Amino acid sequence: MSAAPVWSVDPRTGNPREQVAVEATAEEVDRAVRAAHAVRDALADRAARAAFLRTAAETLEESGEHIVEAADAETALGPARLSGELARTAAQLRAFAEVVDEGAYLDVHIDHQDGSRTPPWPDLRRYKIPLGVVAVYAASNFPLAFSVPGGDTASALAAGCPVVVKAHPDHPATSELCASVLRRAAARTGLPEGVVTLVHGFDAGVELIRHPLVSAAGFTGSVRGGRALFDAAAARPAPIPFHGELGSLNPVVVTGAAAAERAGEIGAGLGGSMTLGAGQFCTKPGFVLVPEGATGDQLLKTLTETVSSTGSGVLLDHRMRDAFVAGVRERAALPDVGAPVTPGAGGEHTVSAGFLTVPAARLTVEGPHDALLEECFGPVTVIARYTSVDEIAAVLARLPGNLTATLQTATEDDDPDAARLLAALTPLAGRILVNGWPTGVAVAPAQHHGGPYPATTSTSTSVGATAIERWLRPVTYQSTPEALLPPELREGNPLGLPRRVDGRRA
Repeated sequence: MSAAPVWSVDPRTGNPREQVAVEATAEEVDRAVRAAHAVRDALADRAARAAFLRTAAETLEESGEHIVEAADAETALGPARLSGELARTAAQLRAFAEVVDEGAYLDVHIDHQDGSRTPPWPDLRRYKIPLGVVAVYAASNFPLAFSVPGGDTASALAAGCPVVVKAHPDHPATSELCASVLRRAAARTGLPEGVVTLVHGFDAGVELIRHPLVSAAGFTGSVRGGRALFDAAAARPAPIPFHGELGSLNPVVVTGAAAAERAGEIGAGLGGSMTLGAGQFCTKPGFVLVPEGATGDQLLKTLTETVSSTGSGVLLDHRMRDAFVAGVRERAALPDVGAPVTPGAGGEHTVSAGFLTVPAARLTVEGPHDALLEECFGPVTVIARYTSVDEIAAVLARLPGNLTATLQTATEDDDPDAARLLAALTPLAGRILVNGWPTGVAVAPAQHHGGPYPATTSTSTSVGATAIERWLRPVTYQSTPEALLPPELREGNPLGLPRRVDGRRA
């Protein structure tokens, strides 16, 4: 039986564009992983890794026009958005090259022998080493920044881990093009092309997570798919770390003082954020607590105007479109749920943006309205109208984990509810915003893109410098002769690394 073909599909029409590849068999996945495992030593040199990452960024930019054209044809995200994403992806690669050059990620600690302590200390030297082959599961909604050349791949390569990427079926041609760019960059810097390998197919993804030579995995996608892979990673004879980003509601709380001060500004900002990219951002504000009364009404009036002026959009594929239409129809049919701007089908291949409203009291206890507390992927948000701060707290107490949580508070005067509400939001998410909007995740050292389950399956970040920590493990050498120590841990610090010696920075 021949392998199933992999087709590139135009989401604007639903029509196939071209056959790109074939789904990988179990034998082909095995060969890909073994090939990656065989080239681990090629990534051992930090200077070579940094050069590779920088060359990958340059090569990506050189091929930018073709990559953006292919990605737009497969995702309908538009050249402007995709050009920005390509720039972000190249910046991520360069940022991790800087992380590798600096070397602080190795977290070197040296404690010299000290017989005066009780009990005595032996000589102890600790740093971090790469885990091994990393499986990366590409995202649908970011065909570059969270896919083949994206943050998971960049951070794993920076750590010294070869990568096998499972391409997302929504953009297989883009994935092949980006994989070829990374392989070309590897060859330009004298590294084997096998440091990055690409496979296609659902079954290939399952085989990949089960392969005994895969040491860790990164995933961005749905709760259902991510949880299945997470469970498979845990069920292996030797379980492995699975860093999955699964789903997020990204709640927003608008205080009464904030609504009184700038209802129109907040309504316009919310409308722009929840419709950005046809509502397909993982950080889309999908649930907003707004006060009852005149100021809340004004906020909704502006939100209505903003969303109504947003044209219909194309989702990444027709399966997602069908799920969106069905999801908003189910939610809109619940008692006491209104639709000032009705979301749903905007045309044969498009969707229209909108929002739903519900009394917050409906969400303080378990019931059918709990569907409103689940992510609906696409351009829709839920507005829950509250009557008291206690009601806000009761609703927040029932929310699952999230990537972000936002507080809109007064800027001119003290807001009496701000501190209490910020404290209630903090346990819910990995990034807390005040008077901002969560769409847009800066690639910065202090960034954290993660959160309590189901936002992610670990406490790590997938964005920013510390994303590299996911693919490393610490090792301590005790009472080891200088000649046997790795250079990173030798007494004279021949590599010039940042380190802590006897508890002090050195």
